[in-house]
Amino acid sequence: MSVTPPDTAPARRPRLPEWFRLKLPEAAPYMATRNLLDDLRLHTVCESARCPNHWECWSRGTATFMIAGERCTRACGFCAVTTARPFALDADEPERVAEAARRMRLKYVVITAVARDDLADGGAAHFAQTIEAVRSASPGIAIEVLVPDFLDSDGAIDTVLAAQPQVFNHNLETVRRLTPSVRSRATYDRSLSVLRKARDRGTPAMRTKSGLMLGLGESAVELRQAMGDLRRVRCDILTLGQYLQPTREHLEVVEFIHPDMFAQHRRTAEAMGFSHVASGPLVRSSYHADTMASGHGHA
Repeated sequence: MSVTPPDTAPARRPRLPEWFRLKLPEAAPYMATRNLLDDLRLHTVCESARCPNHWECWSRGTATFMIAGERCTRACGFCAVTTARPFALDADEPERVAEAARRMRLKYVVITAVARDDLADGGAAHFAQTIEAVRSASPGIAIEVLVPDFLDSDGAIDTVLAAQPQVFNHNLETVRRLTPSVRSRATYDRSLSVLRKARDRGTPAMRTKSGLMLGLGESAVELRQAMGDLRRVRCDILTLGQYLQPTREHLEVVEFIHPDMFAQHRRTAEAMGFSHVASGPLVRSSYHADTMASGHGHA
């Protein structure tokens, strides 16, 4: 009988702390959302990024639609979305997203996408077409977009802004020091530039939003610096959540942050002037996005 030497044995993934225990919600609303997405051949970041909250969100009749396919041109160390050569854009996808929002009777919808560095505009026109289709099918709906950095292209950013989303979200993801090892092609300063341009060029009523993952080895000082940098580009809404390793091939979790520390970070961020902060182990960029955008409550 052979024994794997200790130095070559696969490392065990750390056990989740007790505060990550989730109560699964009712199955009927979840399955209704699942069937609707299948029927309309739509992708969600809920599944592609292996979000731990998708049972809850789908049971509430909400989902974050991921447009422009499910193949990303980047290979970020934290992200479970597949990295591969993307297919051509699906011309009728905006209408299918609009139909899903209409059938679900959504009052608030989040639209995101994979990074499409293969396209001249990074997929910006596809975002705008989807916003317009959703708004046409559901007048009065509030729309949040969670966009890639578009390589900081003025034209691409302006294309999305021209469609007038209520919330323009772009995630900083992590602190400056860790960005090169966590994100693929993206840079810390480029993300800040995207958010600055959105704030400067968007409508006065539009809010900007960003998010950070914690537990990748950042220090409290570095986190405060990142939050301060976001406020300097007048970012309105902030999400802070625990990084979870989606597979063994992705970056390892350095630390599980206790909920009390998340609460402390929320207070720090609020004191900096963010209009709303969602901070907790299970918080994700689109988690309860409707309540975050309205400024109701805390997470």
